[in-house]
Amino acid sequence: MKKIHVAASTKEYDVIIGEGLNYGALLKEVHAPCKLMVVSDDTVFSLHGEKTLQSLQDAGFETRTFVFEHGEKSKTLAVAEKLMIQMIEEEITKTDLLVALGGGVVGDLTGMVASVFLRGMNFVQFPTTLLAAVDSSVGGKTAVDLPNGKNMVGAFHQPLTVLCDTDKFKTLPEEIYAEGMAESIKYGIIYDAELFEKIEKNAISDEELVAACVQIKADIVAKDEFDRGPRHILNFGHTLGHAVETLSEYTIGHGQGVAIGMAALCAAKLPENEAKRVLHVLTDRKLPLKADFDIHDLAVQAKADKKRHGNLVRVVLPISIGEVELKDVNLTEWEEILKDGTDKVNSIM
Repeated sequence: MKKIHVAASTKEYDVIIGEGLNYGALLKEVHAPCKLMVVSDDTVFSLHGEKTLQSLQDAGFETRTFVFEHGEKSKTLAVAEKLMIQMIEEEITKTDLLVALGGGVVGDLTGMVASVFLRGMNFVQFPTTLLAAVDSSVGGKTAVDLPNGKNMVGAFHQPLTVLCDTDKFKTLPEEIYAEGMAESIKYGIIYDAELFEKIEKNAISDEELVAACVQIKADIVAKDEFDRGPRHILNFGHTLGHAVETLSEYTIGHGQGVAIGMAALCAAKLPENEAKRVLHVLTDRKLPLKADFDIHDLAVQAKADKKRHGNLVRVVLPISIGEVELKDVNLTEWEEILKDGTDKVNSIM
């Protein structure tokens, strides 16, 4: 079992990573037994709900559940409202807890509700996907989507703790596990060439992988909790990735979109030998390198990006594996980068 400490300015907490974690016992170490609203989606709850509730009840917690239809299409204000109405009906108070049992959609929605319900309450993250474990469960970003784009309504709200049971990954479909690998590969490209090489060589366990990624994110969040500068590098591949997700009406998953974004930017900006390494590690993990959308449409979708400043979009561009830079570009330059990257992906592969 590994423990990573996150020293955010508004709240410090630990991320516990290991196989077969006892949720109830570990949660009891940081919060006295109370009423819990366990939030999950129908897929995750059918796999892990009963055992999770039993663990929490054995530790003295009184459990309630809110289960919604799986998928990005449920990460909306309407579903958030339904959750809050049920919380009122169940008499959930500020001294109680919300529990996010699931992947990124569950964690984002639960955290957003926790940030605003009764003007703010505590919540905990129990990530069940690799993607949520290495990225969205840590750092306090919470949000729901609008029809115009991803994560347009949200807040920074740190969890009380994150309990990551890597046994849960064994139930993931190959495609969903691969989405988590996309975010893991991202950390290697933006921050840690040694981590990238370990992933490239399949020389790292799930527990070690999650711990390495969480440590990187914890270091960055400690410097820039509210995403005003240095934390922007965590968005590598996301500006294009979010555009792909939105234009596909979320039939293309988050990790797949990020993979497409990273492939284009690495092909456009890295030396060819390093670009090849990135493209090969993505294809080895069965991740896509491109999407069948018009380049102009993808570029224009950046207008909905949260990092847009007037007519400029802040993008993360790779310098080498392990190092990136932030650059503000206009939409014309952004479109040129995407076209150059897409053309080079085709020629390299």
